[in-house]
Amino acid sequence: MFNVVFPFLHLGALLAVVVYAFVSLARGNVPRFGVIMILLGIYYVFLLHPGVKKEIERRKSLRNNK
Repeated sequence: MFNVVFPFLHLGALLAVVVYAFVSLARGNVPRFGVIMILLGIYYVFLLHPGVKKEIERRKSLRNNK
């Protein structure tokens, strides 16, 4: 059950942070928006992107094996 719930909670938290960043931008707080977006970019590159690349390769190998 946790394996199903955790990704949705994680996605919700990421979306909430992005919304918060854009609300900060709309209120005129450009430095806060920049810092949040830079940190989210770093988070994606170091934590999420390797998993995404592995999944793409896994799907390619499944498609090629058919």
